[in-house]
Amino acid sequence: MVKILAIANQKGGVGKTTTGINLAASLVAVGKRVLLVDLDPQGNTTMGSGVDKRGLQQTIYHVLLGEQPITEVRVVSTPGKYDLIPANQELAGTEVEMVNLEQRETRLKTALQPVKEEYDFILMDCPPSLNLLTLNGLCAAHSVVIPMQCEYFALEGLSDLVNTIRKVRLNFNPTLKIEGLLRTMFDPRNVLAKQVSDQLQQHFGNKVYRTVIPRNVRLAEAPGFGVPVLFHDKLSKGAQAYLALAKEIMGAAA
Repeated sequence: MVKILAIANQKGGVGKTTTGINLAASLVAVGKRVLLVDLDPQGNTTMGSGVDKRGLQQTIYHVLLGEQPITEVRVVSTPGKYDLIPANQELAGTEVEMVNLEQRETRLKTALQPVKEEYDFILMDCPPSLNLLTLNGLCAAHSVVIPMQCEYFALEGLSDLVNTIRKVRLNFNPTLKIEGLLRTMFDPRNVLAKQVSDQLQQHFGNKVYRTVIPRNVRLAEAPGFGVPVLFHDKLSKGAQAYLALAKEIMGAAA
């Protein structure tokens, strides 16, 4: 049974793309079949997966507009060994072009139907805003992984995202739930980070992943080489943390 996860947070710079790439590679490393969908016009997930977004003829843009089936757009991330639906700047105009299309909120869900049984996990990296692309991700997902930094403004943004998930559940996807909150770029020496982490655990309990992603130089370097951190420095704290997260998510899915 495939598990479809949207990786979402309307706040930028919290580690959504890093999580998408490295969780996908880590799930493959422990024997799972994975599809990663890039829903962000910046195309950072695509580049970080070792695929040059500038040379792409077909992307998720063409899938959402109904111009290509997902099987024609799918490529393989050579370093990560997972399948990828890539994106580039072309995607930025999708919202305007989708305004008058039928079932605009569920086009990704429909597009995934023919291929979803080929995978154990489908991950979707959503853009840092609550727009139509993110909405498509939330409508297609079984649940949401929320990466967040442990800082004051992150808590404010979290309440907005929880409200959005609630609205999506009411209007489009009644079974959507929060899969887990992932603490990213965590520095245990930072008093505020520890305080916010404690608050998260008080409010969300076992919805907060036990795995914590630390601040890690190797994690920051890996996208520059177009590889997941697992293939940049397997023994780094960042690589080991994402492997631990993959196993935690697999345990929850079992």
